[in-house]
Order: sequence, then C-alpha cells, then structure tokens
Amino acid sequence: MVSASDKRRERRIPVELWIEAERDGELYFQRASNLSVGGAFFAQTIPLPVGTVVALSFQLPGDPDQIQCRGEIVTAKDLGMGVHFSSLKQHDRARIEALIDKQLAPPRAKKS
Repeated sequence: MVSASDKRRERRIPVELWIEAERDGELYFQRASNLSVGGAFFAQTIPLPVGTVVALSFQLPGDPDQIQCRGEIVTAKDLGMGVHFSSLKQHDRARIEALIDKQLAPPRAKKS
C-alpha cells in the first residue's frame, strides 16, 4: 500500500488522457486528469472500492505504443479515484518521466 505522502512526492502533470481499466471481465474507459510515474487520478467517475486491482492500458500523447500495467485503487472520493500503477515496466516508466519532463520544462526563450 502506498501512503498519501509517498503518492504526492512524485511530480504530476495535468492530462486529458483516456485509460482502459478492466476488472472481472468488464471494461471501463476512465478519463485521467493528472498523471505521475506512480499513478493517475480518474475524474468524473463513480469510484471503485479502495484496494480494487484493475488491468490498465493507455497511450501517452504523441506516443503510439500502449502502456499496460496493473493498478490498485488507493483513493476514492465523490466522482473520482486515484490509482497506483503496479507492475509498470521500466521502459514505460521512463516514457512517462520523459512526458513529465517535457511538460514541466521551462519555456525556451525565442531567438530574435
């Protein structure tokens, strides 16, 4: 289990990203509103119970390759839930980190 302080230590970025979440043969399409290497927050959804394990599949913006991993629901409130990525391959983790680096990089000054 991941503690609240551990979850917030990771850099997160706002995203508009659809993630497929499969549980017990049922497929759900969840809209992620933020993303970190450790997980995502699904907004505007009826949350699953904390501790629920789901199979996740998604593509990062501008990247055609799927990321597939397991996720565990770690927070559930109103119309949203936080999911912690587990079994995330190192290569996929690096791809998420590269996206975060790119989005958080300071804007480059324009040459005149």
